Amino acid sequence: MPFTRISLLAGKSAAYLAAVSDSLDRALVDCFDVPEKDRFAAFHQHQPGELIFDRSYRGGPRSDDYIFFHITTGKARSAETKARFFQRLVENLAASPGVRPDDVMVAIVNSTFEDWSFASGVSAGLPAAEDCR
Repeated sequence: MPFTRISLLAGKSAAYLAAVSDSLDRALVDCFDVPEKDRFAAFHQHQPGELIFDRSYRGGPRSDDYIFFHITTGKARSAETKARFFQRLVENLAASPGVRPDDVMVAIVNSTFEDWSFASGVSAGLPAAEDCR
């Protein structure tokens, strides 16, 4: 059930964005034990000057193709699992749509299942038939 906000500079094609989404999804399924149909992401395309990033802090050099993945997940993963995911994600993105590994930054934030409502105002922490009425 991860939800990912993907931030990048504006101007990429729909096919490029689809390839980024597909690369992310494949890495989540392969390394994070995420089900095939559990796919939730939002792209945030920024105009020049609206996405501020250091070109060399702890990596780089970063280009204007820089992408930031902010992943909120309801299940904690081990350090090894996260490291495997990071590597798989940059491999996938390098293959399609051709993003350089130096241009990929990821932050994973954990929440609990009770922090989510998937629909109808029902807490994901409750059995499906229950609500707060």
